Parts: sequence; C-alpha cells; structure tokens
Amino acid sequence: MSETVHIRIRSKEDIAERVIIAGDPARINLLKDFLEEPRLVSSVRNYYVFTGFYKGVPVTLAVHGIGSGSAALVMEELITLGARVMIRLGTCGAMSKELDVGDVVIASGASYYSGGIFHQYLGEPVSQVAVPDFQLLENVVAEMRSSGIKYLVAPIVSCDAFYTEEGFVDKWVKRGAVAVDMETAIIYVLGLLRNVRTASVLLVSNSLVKPTKFLLADELEGFVKRVASNVLNALVKTPAPTKHA
Repeated sequence: MSETVHIRIRSKEDIAERVIIAGDPARINLLKDFLEEPRLVSSVRNYYVFTGFYKGVPVTLAVHGIGSGSAALVMEELITLGARVMIRLGTCGAMSKELDVGDVVIASGASYYSGGIFHQYLGEPVSQVAVPDFQLLENVVAEMRSSGIKYLVAPIVSCDAFYTEEGFVDKWVKRGAVAVDMETAIIYVLGLLRNVRTASVLLVSNSLVKPTKFLLADELEGFVKRVASNVLNALVKTPAPTKHA
C-alpha cells in the first residue's frame, strides 16, 4: 500500500488492531512505558506513533492532535492501516460540580455542533448519533469499577471552539452534558461509519463550574499513570468487530 499522508506509515504490520489515541504527545510518550518492546513507528509533525505489546497483545499508541479535524485524519489513517478498536485517553473540562480535577469521565455519548466536518462526512444536514461501542464501553467501566478510581459515565459535548461563547456551560448543562472536550464526537461518529469499536476516557483537567487550577501535561502525569493499566486492560480484552455484511 502507499504511505499514509500525515503519519507517514506504509506497512500494516506497524499498526496493531488495538489503539490508544491521545491529543498530547507527552501523554503518548508516558503511556509507551506501559508497553513491552515499544518501538517508535512515526514522529512526523509530532504525530508520535508507538507499537509494542501489552500482556502479549499488540497495541499501538498514537497522537491525534487537537480538534476534530486533526483527530479525524489520524483516525482515518490508522483505520487504513488496520486499527479496529480505539480508545481516546484524553482530557476534558468538567461541567458538573461533583467532578474534581483528576476524576475520570467515560463518555456515554457526545453532542456536537452540526455542520463543518460532520456535514462533510454525512453529506446532508443530519445529526448522526455519536456513541461508543457498547462492548468496549462495558469493559472500560468494569476496569474502572474494579480499581476504585472515581469515575462518571455520562454524556459530554465536543466543541472545536476552545475559547467559546458566553453562556456555553449553562446551555449544555441544561442539555445533560457533564463535561466538554474537542474530539470525542468525531471519534464516535467515525467509529460507527467505519465499523471500528471506540470509547473515550477523559481525565478532568479543570472545571468550568467551580474554581480549579488548569492542569497541564506534567501535572496530569500521576492521574494518567493511575488509569493507564485500566484502559489498556479494557483495550486488550475487547475483540475487533466483525465485518459489516
């Protein structure tokens, strides 16, 4: 096959069926220490990609960058190379007072603003459901429950405008969202369109409804390490989906 345009990988042997994706290169570099025999597959444009083994199962780690456009292009190229089960291990801003910095949100669905990239994929003014794969979600929840980590399974909203309009939080809290990120919705939509199992596990980096510090990559390291094994365990327990008829 020809080389992928952005992550510059040619061989399907370089990408595992099971993948963890994250926006921050620092998070992927941290996660590689949980793999056996990790090897750097690509670092073009800081889209770091590592492949190794977890409990003997091949696993790839990949940076998807910031926002739905970047996440979509990386996800599409990984799928072209054979990725079939993908978990986003990202961050979010909390919109529920019960959530504290470092808590985990497992997105049971993601609202989004129609138009833009979603219209380009769907080809008409419709709102595709954006939900995770149930089996993968179930495995993630089971792992978090067994670990004693504080987590919440709930809907979120994905929005590409980080510095968004006044009243955003109030509107989306009334609509049932507990947190906001930038990528989960497109990951869930693409998972459904491409028959790929997806889930999104988000660490709360800050709160939009109570005073907190905004934690950056180095300050989140301890929280990432705390959940990494749970996310990896769920990933390797989940089989690739069957092909569409």
